[in-house]
Amino acid sequence: MAKFKKKKSAPTPGKDESKPKIEDNSEVPEIEKSEPVENNSNEPSKDPPISAAEKSEKDKKLSKLFWMRIALGIIAGIATTFIFEDIEGEERRWASIGFMIIVFFGSIIVAKGMKMQLPSSDRKKIVTQGIGSYVFLYLFTWIVSYTLTHLGDASTGINL
Repeated sequence: MAKFKKKKSAPTPGKDESKPKIEDNSEVPEIEKSEPVENNSNEPSKDPPISAAEKSEKDKKLSKLFWMRIALGIIAGIATTFIFEDIEGEERRWASIGFMIIVFFGSIIVAKGMKMQLPSSDRKKIVTQGIGSYVFLYLFTWIVSYTLTHLGDASTGINL
C-alpha cells in the first residue's frame, strides 16, 4: 500500500474549529509515493521470438482449423439426423451430444497433427479455436435437418 506525504500546512479555518484536533507527534519518517516498478531486467522470455513469416503461417493454420471445425459442425449435424434415426427419445439426444464431442476430439487430434508452432501461452488455442461456432452450427444443422426430414410425420396441419 502506498503511503503519501503528510500535510505540513496549517488547517484551513472553517466550521469545524470547535472540534478537538488530534495531532500526530510520532517520529515516523515521511515516505514519498513510489513510482511503479518496471521490469527492465534482461531475462529472456520463455517464448522464443516469432518472426512475421512464422506468425503468418501460424495464423493461416489457425484459420484453417477454424474453418475445418465450421465444416465439421455442419456435416456432423446433418449426419446425426440419419445416424441416430433408429434411436428414440432421450437416448437420441445424448447419443448426438456424445457424437458431437467425439467429432470435436477428432478435430483436436487433426489439429495436433498440423504441427502448429504455437508459443506456450497460445497452446490452448488448439482446443478453443472455433469451439463456439462448431457447437452452435452442429446443433443448428442437426435441428434443421431433423425438422426438414420429419416435416411430414408431424400432425401439425402443415403439409408441404
